Amino acid sequence: MRQFLIPGLYWFSAIGCGVMAGIYFAFSAFIMASLARIAPPSGIAAMNAINVEIVRSLFMPLFLGTTLAAGILAALALFRWSAPGSAATLAAGILYVVGMFVVTMIINVPLNDALAAVDLSGADGAALWARYLRDWIFWNHIRTIGSLGASVLFVIAMRR
Repeated sequence: MRQFLIPGLYWFSAIGCGVMAGIYFAFSAFIMASLARIAPPSGIAAMNAINVEIVRSLFMPLFLGTTLAAGILAALALFRWSAPGSAATLAAGILYVVGMFVVTMIINVPLNDALAAVDLSGADGAALWARYLRDWIFWNHIRTIGSLGASVLFVIAMRR
């Protein structure tokens, strides 16, 4: 069983991190830029709709499952430090858990919550939207880089 479990975790983590990087890249490359081009109330409403739908979608099992798998592999790397690829595995797990999951939970989710609470008819909405776009996109770039870097490192670890 173990001979299938660990390689399965590596494959799941490498692919999961890569898929997450692609999702975050899409937001960084064109989705947020598109939302920024429309009137703030419409952009806010669209982003709020995305934020509601994303937690109901297959994104969540991938988001949580990949985080769990990456964390497990990082912990195993510490206990199997002499095994080939352990350094890359540990780096991948830390990069993903911190660069994607922690950033999401302490930065992006609170930004999303603040956006959900804004009054679309008020003047504060436009100012919040401008700050939201700047901050959310910056941290989304970090999530993109963290996810892609982790995917690459998991592949490197598997090759060893």
